[in-house]
Amino acid sequence: MEVRADVLLIIIGAALVTLIPRVVPLMVLSRMNIPDWAMRWLNYIPIAVMAALVGEQLMTADHGLFQNKVELLAALPTFAMAIFTRSLLGTVVVGIVSVMVLRLIL
Repeated sequence: MEVRADVLLIIIGAALVTLIPRVVPLMVLSRMNIPDWAMRWLNYIPIAVMAALVGEQLMTADHGLFQNKVELLAALPTFAMAIFTRSLLGTVVVGIVSVMVLRLIL
């Protein structure tokens, strides 16, 4: 098997571009004492990102606003899971399973 130099450089570059934004903040923030108010604020970032992604998908359907009924119905148990458990992984799993089941039924 031949390894092309340009492909190898692209893979190494992609790895660095992925690694640097994750490792550098971790190294810097691990040495800092972050105040409690900042830690509380940082706890809301994952759910805010998730809400933005889900909200965009629910509001921008190909056929017009709120025409994707399966996704809207799947959003209900997913939202309930997020509110009651505050588990990002559990919320994602419930959302995926809800969409799968509703696509089978509807």
